[in-house]
Amino acid sequence: MNSNVLTKGFKLANGAAPVACVDIGGTKVAVNIVDDQGIRGKVSEPTATTGTKDALGRQIIRLMGQSCDAAKLPIQRIARVGVASCGPFVLNQGLVELATPNICGGLAGPARGLPNDWKTAPLEAPLRAVFAQVRVENDGIAALEAERRWGALQMDDMPMANCAYVTWSTGVGTGLCVDGHVLRGKNGNAGHAGHLFVSTNNDALCGCGNLGDVEALVAGNAIARRFASAGYADAASLFAAAYGGDAKAIAIIDTLCDVMGRMLYNLIATLDLQRISLGGSVYWHHRDYLLPRLRGAVQGKLPALTDGCELVSAGLGERVGDFGALALVV
Repeated sequence: MNSNVLTKGFKLANGAAPVACVDIGGTKVAVNIVDDQGIRGKVSEPTATTGTKDALGRQIIRLMGQSCDAAKLPIQRIARVGVASCGPFVLNQGLVELATPNICGGLAGPARGLPNDWKTAPLEAPLRAVFAQVRVENDGIAALEAERRWGALQMDDMPMANCAYVTWSTGVGTGLCVDGHVLRGKNGNAGHAGHLFVSTNNDALCGCGNLGDVEALVAGNAIARRFASAGYADAASLFAAAYGGDAKAIAIIDTLCDVMGRMLYNLIATLDLQRISLGGSVYWHHRDYLLPRLRGAVQGKLPALTDGCELVSAGLGERVGDFGALALVV
């Protein structure tokens, strides 16, 4: 792994026009500016989920102004904007809108508990009204590109040809690369393995409206919904209990790893991968506990496919989202 980007920082070439990086998750939005002085002016706040459906677009533009102010840089100097966002996406007149289960409450309805009735949230159109060059990609694809360029999805300092990035966070998403080609699909939604059906559990409602898909069963917000009544208010309390030897918590986490392991196996079996890089808040904060369990859920199953494919932690760590957006514009 080329770790210089983390140990020495990242700068554009002297005199290069500044770029803006936007990372949109189901929990928070983060914005920073990158120029020949480095990565600067990072600001973040909880993702907008109330008000009119353009609230998220307006939030991003406001945060970009705050980021430029923090970096002491006129917003008019921004040459390009890279946006790494949770999906799925839909296209409206060729421009990306979000149909994201953890943001748009109109997808699953009131039972999901989101405070809006949005079916989509405009994203690309409001940004293009302000900035000339905007690139929007699924955050799994953006993280994949960053991991192939600077992180754990390299071999001999070259991007791997057959690999994936998987985030286990508020939601569950992936970025996929086969034969050196990053997969995107008709609307940029390739890699939404978090919505694979892996269970007939009709008590696990995903924000997309599915019952029993991966995200409904194991995502960070799913853990709180499914297990609060058992005494585990969120992922942090569940893992804390497991670390303390709580047999019930350990059994729950083992079940979560079985589900995630099935998804990882399905990716390997379908795409014949060399390596999968893992990140996201749920995984990253508990990676030492989860990684051997996820490896155990995959290893030994149809060795002709799984032998030679390794599961590793993201080389860019907690900053994979920041560098994912950066990879879109440099």
